[in-house]
Amino acid sequence: MAINKNALIRYKTIDHCLRNRFRKWTLDDLLDACSDALYEYEGIRKGISLRTVQMDIQMMRSDRLGYNAPIVVVDKKYYTYEDPKYSIANIPLTTQDLSTLGEVVTILQQFKGFRHFQEVDDMIGRLEHKIFKQQHQNSPVVDFEKNENLRGLEHLSPLYQAIAQRQVIRVTYQTFRAQVPQTFDFHPQVLKEYRNRWFVVGVREAGSEVLNLALDRIQHFESLPGEKYHAAGISASYFDDVLGVSKNARTAPITVRFWADETQKPYIISKPVHGSQQQIEERSDGAVFEITLRWNLELERELLGFGDGIRVLSPPKLVRTMQRRLAKALGRYEDGAIT
Repeated sequence: MAINKNALIRYKTIDHCLRNRFRKWTLDDLLDACSDALYEYEGIRKGISLRTVQMDIQMMRSDRLGYNAPIVVVDKKYYTYEDPKYSIANIPLTTQDLSTLGEVVTILQQFKGFRHFQEVDDMIGRLEHKIFKQQHQNSPVVDFEKNENLRGLEHLSPLYQAIAQRQVIRVTYQTFRAQVPQTFDFHPQVLKEYRNRWFVVGVREAGSEVLNLALDRIQHFESLPGEKYHAAGISASYFDDVLGVSKNARTAPITVRFWADETQKPYIISKPVHGSQQQIEERSDGAVFEITLRWNLELERELLGFGDGIRVLSPPKLVRTMQRRLAKALGRYEDGAIT
């Protein structure tokens, strides 16, 4: 049975509310939550009725969507799940779903091992794991990295379509530092994931600088089919000379040389800091590595994340930056200002 997007947003919102056992939910509370969600995700200001929410609850209770949600009313007023562990996100796949996924995995497996399709290997593993788990009703044997509270994932599919169809979008976006959101036209070029966070990369107009928009900061966007799309020539290879998603095209790549002790060395060898990494020296107390890339905040954070297990050797400017950051971090523990 097909579900329209607004109904799906309401189902997910009601589910999110009922899983929150720290407050009681009346029908009016659920109505307010659904109205807020529709405004946040779709920009819909027109209110929905109590009747709509009641019908949503009945739909979730039924087996028409496969939810069979155990929604009960407590004290003739408050809605909740009878099973505190229930969520519509946890419903098992049907036999038809499993069969379809199995066919998809079979097709995707044909691409495993091909250099140009290496990125599908992880996706195949996830699908195989999901199918095995559902068929055997076992507890997970693989735990993939995930962020259950990540916002903005609902934008992934429509943004992908906008890029594929070369459409300009009008986006309402608010950075962490901005007091109010900003609305502007944007030419999306590529989607990029970094550490479980998604970004859409593009330009505001022809010849303008490249921007990275975090999906969790996008409040709303709409396609503008009539506007002329500017193809800025940005692809996944745009990020080959950076770590993460921040790239200043006006700066040149630098060669970073760092020493790693015996504890960190095997981790750095098995999982390189960057694709350009090379070990250039073996020492009795560790090894020296080189990477060539553009300097950005992600690089600093990655190097700082190794703590006392590494030491940046060059270039001198990055060495001084690391010294300042580490000295400031040490001061946080020494001044006694924070308890």
